[in-house]
Amino acid sequence: MTLKAPTHHISAQPGEIAKTVLMPGDPLRAKFIAENFLEDAVQVNSIRCMYAYTGTYKGKKVSVMASGIGAPTMGVHAWELYNLYDVENIIRVGTTGAIHDELKIGDLVFALGACYNTPYADQYKLSGTFSAVASYPLLRDAVDKADQMKAKYMVGNVYSTDIFYPEYDREENERWSKMGVLSVEMETAALYIVAARAGKKALSILTVSDHVMTGEKVSADIREKNFTDMMKIALEIAE
Repeated sequence: MTLKAPTHHISAQPGEIAKTVLMPGDPLRAKFIAENFLEDAVQVNSIRCMYAYTGTYKGKKVSVMASGIGAPTMGVHAWELYNLYDVENIIRVGTTGAIHDELKIGDLVFALGACYNTPYADQYKLSGTFSAVASYPLLRDAVDKADQMKAKYMVGNVYSTDIFYPEYDREENERWSKMGVLSVEMETAALYIVAARAGKKALSILTVSDHVMTGEKVSADIREKNFTDMMKIALEIAE
């Protein structure tokens, strides 16, 4: 079977999605980015409310599309964007729960790598454990831009988990923290794995929305609309 765009999950026609796509998990954050940062933005997908828009930012064609929650939905959408829409760069702009003592609400996390418990990479039947890592050119440009903006950030490992509500082992995040992992989220590992297989670029720029260890958190409305530094950095480095 030959696959081609549009798909069951993305209704955009070939050519309607830019080479660089920003991917928040939240569809309303995708809408917020399109309405507040893109010029002449046009909605190109609404299937399952995974809103996607294409417009321009400082003269560059850029798309933004929601990924939804977790590895499976990120994997589906990223795979189709890379393989069927000729996307070259996906930059995740999402929220994350801090497990590192030095991270505060609103700080940025650049995911150099992603530890994970998802079986997503099992499909490739590798004889060892795959390291899910960012594309260095995107990471370098993002860090440089963050320095110019004087944004507070850390670079390092995140933990991508399939389990939001653990049934038994509630100390797991503490053990990951002892290994230097910065924060917990659900999509980065799948994105990096799909990008590696497709030979494309990927980066996760995350904003701390809560601290797992202290219980501090912010509202959904703040998560949707207030964490703009990661959006600006991603748009500035879009190719």
